[in-house]
Amino acid sequence: MKADMLTTILRRLFRANGPSSHGNGSDSVAERVYGSIVAQARQPAFYAQCGVPDTPTGRFEMIVAHAALVFRRFNACGEQEAGQAVFDLFFADMDRSLRELGVGDLSVPKQIKKMGQAFYGRAGAYARALDGGNEAALREAVAANLLATSPDRDAVELNAARIAAYLASVQDVLTATDPARILAGEIDWPGAPDGTSREEPDA
Repeated sequence: MKADMLTTILRRLFRANGPSSHGNGSDSVAERVYGSIVAQARQPAFYAQCGVPDTPTGRFEMIVAHAALVFRRFNACGEQEAGQAVFDLFFADMDRSLRELGVGDLSVPKQIKKMGQAFYGRAGAYARALDGGNEAALREAVAANLLATSPDRDAVELNAARIAAYLASVQDVLTATDPARILAGEIDWPGAPDGTSREEPDA
């Protein structure tokens, strides 16, 4: 897929009004959860203080990171159906955006497959690091995905450490949160790293 097309898709997908309704009411479980994920991923500190590029691709990467952790929680508490509904909403928007851009019916499934592979690759990298308690691996995954095109190359290591610590905190919060609250979109997300600490990451 050409870079300019991907950029247009992501702009449509994460427009200011958030995820669009798919006929199940604006307060459906999937829309509430997805809306919470998108809102948190848009927190300005990620882009202004932590080096995540403030671009459609950068915002996509932030949403993937948050969604992956929510899906892990759903799987752990037996709410796979809810996780699938959120996932389906995400990719339904991708599908529609591709069609609105004039991508042919035969090409859309191929493009969605590529996007799905990208999503699973990133989610898998975060999961392996978190499951193993491997902070170094989590920092590497953050640097390779969230900060791959960061304009502040000198601070990538430090920013990767900040974001990795944040993602670990998100997992702790989700684990401690009643699934019913998550299903209602009531997630007490940790504060986004503000970049005030200048401590170097552990070796």
